[in-house]
Amino acid sequence: MAKTIHTMIRVLEEARSVEFYEKAFGLTIADRFPFDDFTLVYLSNEEATHELELTINGDRSEPYDLGDGYGHIAVSVADVGAERERMLAAGLSPKDIKEIVHNGSMLGRFFFIEDPDGYKIEVLERAGRFK
Repeated sequence: MAKTIHTMIRVLEEARSVEFYEKAFGLTIADRFPFDDFTLVYLSNEEATHELELTINGDRSEPYDLGDGYGHIAVSVADVGAERERMLAAGLSPKDIKEIVHNGSMLGRFFFIEDPDGYKIEVLERAGRFK
């Protein structure tokens, strides 16, 4: 059986992205591998069983085109309201909290935030399917 181990995204500026993911989600550098023309940075925290891999291409100066195929990364938190307020206080720009109901039952409470490169991250409250 396969086990997912990381999700990779390409980012323009390493320091800006590392700062965002630490401030927003408490992810810190687990490993960093510089090569001649690119760098790989793996982010995680004590709760993570899945890492975020940042790929920084040395010859890149223009933002990446995320296209129309990218969806989002999702993380879960104990209290989505408190987490949104913490992000606001940290100077980040989370969107409004939304709720999704399926067949009359709450499926999830969540908000979205975007990283410096425009990647969308869904922040879901830990409940039901999203524990």
